Amino acid sequence: MKMSESHQQPALARCPGCEEPPASGDLYCGACGYDLSAVPARPDDRPTMAITVPPAAPPAPAVPPVAPPVPDAPAPPAPAVQWPAASEADSSDVPVPVHRATDLPGTDSGGKPLPASPPAHHDEQPTTPPVRHDDRAVEAGPAAAAPGGSVEPPDSTGDFALAAPDPRTAEPTPTPSVGTKVCVACRSGRVDPDGYCENCGHAQPRERDHMEQELGSVAAVSDRGLRHHRNEDSFAVSSTALPDGSPAVVAIVCDGVSSASRPDEASAAAAVAANEALLESLPRGTHPQQAMHEAIIAASEAVNALAQDPPGSAEHEAHRHQNAPACTLVGAIMAGGLLVVGWVGDSRVYWVPDDRTGPPARLTEDDSWAAQMVAAGLMNEAEAYADERAHAITGWLGADSYELEPHTASFKPDRPGLVVVCTDGLWNYAESAEEMAAAVPPEAHRLPLHGAQVLVGHALDGGGHDNVTVALLPFAVEPQGAGSACTTV
Repeated sequence: MKMSESHQQPALARCPGCEEPPASGDLYCGACGYDLSAVPARPDDRPTMAITVPPAAPPAPAVPPVAPPVPDAPAPPAPAVQWPAASEADSSDVPVPVHRATDLPGTDSGGKPLPASPPAHHDEQPTTPPVRHDDRAVEAGPAAAAPGGSVEPPDSTGDFALAAPDPRTAEPTPTPSVGTKVCVACRSGRVDPDGYCENCGHAQPRERDHMEQELGSVAAVSDRGLRHHRNEDSFAVSSTALPDGSPAVVAIVCDGVSSASRPDEASAAAAVAANEALLESLPRGTHPQQAMHEAIIAASEAVNALAQDPPGSAEHEAHRHQNAPACTLVGAIMAGGLLVVGWVGDSRVYWVPDDRTGPPARLTEDDSWAAQMVAAGLMNEAEAYADERAHAITGWLGADSYELEPHTASFKPDRPGLVVVCTDGLWNYAESAEEMAAAVPPEAHRLPLHGAQVLVGHALDGGGHDNVTVALLPFAVEPQGAGSACTTV
């Protein structure tokens, strides 16, 4: 038998592919190339849904889906499916859709009407893992199950309920309660005790990494810097009144000793203790210079207390002072027309007059190796501070300090100016009084917080190798004010 005879089919009136009438005896359509010798059977897994149409729309024949020809296994032609005709056609003669799916009832492959709600399958497992949303696990699957395991019926628009909450109707994520830390990245997640967001996992900046405070005529800024992993500086600014009702302004700046244990705790404890001591003694009428001395003693005791071992660790009693928490301290008081400064360590106080034609001055002397070499006449200042041992401190607050020697000095300026109280994280980039005056912005006496921010930025621009803390106190005097430096202890 010839191969051509095995695939002979009755003549077709129209090509199933393009509905053009084929020529007699053609095995392929001359218009579209459709194989006229075999018509594939319709797949069993593609049910046809009969769609009804409005009475006014006349039905029109449509072309069934085209499947690849099977030359060796011919199948009888499938009956054509009747599709609703469109009311108009575009330029390509393709019918234009005129119905939405919800406008036309559907049937399954057996001709039965589709149920309004698909049956629930209680034994099916979710096809995707749970999604965590606001501490509630939402099981995501092929359909959204309502309570009891059934699928929500369609609403008035004909749409079935979504597996996840509809963003158009879902309630907003509840905001954390008052007092709860909120993530700085996503602005919604709670921050756990370890400092990470419970929502996005972002590590939160520590509170002490950057601190600012402005209180009337005094302001302070502290920053971690660019090289240290934490901020070991601390400060306290406050104001009170003397017995005669005149104001007193206080600024305390402390720098934790990095080689000691818990330097950040030491600086914080010292700043708080010194500030509280001044707020208690100044209103009682204690002379500001004596009050400063007592405040440094109180700060030293607070730092010493950190070295005490907790109960049950008596075995370490012999070593409890080794590497004890330690810090430096510098402070300034403006009260009764006096400027009183006090310090232990190498943090400094500078005087910058409002009239920049006047000379600036450094009002403190470092407790450092370099300062001792200069005081002893063994080196000049340039040589001493060029030595690698220059910044080794010889005085500090802490249980392992050799001997506490608080320094205090009292001044009575005769002209207005700005008092700069800072750690070495700033003055390392503006060491001399002239360099510090050049770094202070001209408007700092009117805008002390802005001036402190600019000075911290100056240190960061210079490299930010250390923590940076600075407090600014504008000093105002009456035109008839007179006098100069008074007593130094």
